[in-house]
Amino acid sequence: MKYTITGDNLQFVNVELQPGEELHSVAGAMAYMTGNMRMEAVMEGGFMSGLKRSLTGSSLFLLKYKSESGVGVVGLGGKVPGKILDIDVGKGAWIVQKTGYLGAQPTVKLDLATQKKIGAAFFGGEGFILQKLSGTGMAFVGACGDLNVVELKAGEQYKVSTANAVAWEESVKYDIAAAGGIKTSLFGGEGLFVTTLTGPGKVVIQSMTLQDLAAALIPFLPTNNS
Repeated sequence: MKYTITGDNLQFVNVELQPGEELHSVAGAMAYMTGNMRMEAVMEGGFMSGLKRSLTGSSLFLLKYKSESGVGVVGLGGKVPGKILDIDVGKGAWIVQKTGYLGAQPTVKLDLATQKKIGAAFFGGEGFILQKLSGTGMAFVGACGDLNVVELKAGEQYKVSTANAVAWEESVKYDIAAAGGIKTSLFGGEGLFVTTLTGPGKVVIQSMTLQDLAAALIPFLPTNNS
């Protein structure tokens, strides 16, 4: 499977499929496909697998793409201004923020991953349920804003503003910590807690969350009085 990621902050992942190759995506991710492509909605793994996907913010049904003749192309896009990240799951499993998964090769398994600590579940910004990508092959993840990929050494720690952690390798420990003293927590703009990510492994941090984008747009939205 060949692919390119094009665009600046409203990106496409353009996937080229040879006969016999497949691509899976969540519902609504497909932006375009060539005329020789066939798209089919499937409940991959049965009802329970579909239910677990829906709990992670993904779709109950996945869309399966195959070429009917010759080489075909399908383009996937995110739902908000941001970036698309390509992940080689064969090098190790990844944990991804809720709704991050766009699509993958059929050899990639999408499952739910629950927070191991109650503090991270309630204050970590993404709730109790996250997405886990494992198996082999390439997967594609979409997130709001620009993305910064950092490789942490063993024991190295980053403190990340709530909900700005897009994805991290399974080897990275994820927890929450106090943002600072009472004054810092109340007036620092980051809330009471920040996410702590401890290496070894790669972490992906976004410059803007969907909640930040929505909050920035609210003052400019039309109202009944305007």
